Amino acid sequence: MAGLKKRDIQKMTIAELDKKQKEIELELLKINTKKSSGAPPENPGQIKQLRKTIARIQTRKRLEKKTA
Repeated sequence: MAGLKKRDIQKMTIAELDKKQKEIELELLKINTKKSSGAPPENPGQIKQLRKTIARIQTRKRLEKKTA
């Protein structure tokens, strides 16, 4: 799963953002589980990218709640 860009996140509704955030968190959990078991990650930069995407989604959701 590639990270989402800011413009892609802005086009999504809150429900879509919630769904996407859960998917990304699950993927991050899988990667971190592999990492903790000693297996090298397939793409080490993916962890950082997923964490940043989660932060972008949370920021967008917070801004929506603030303006609503």
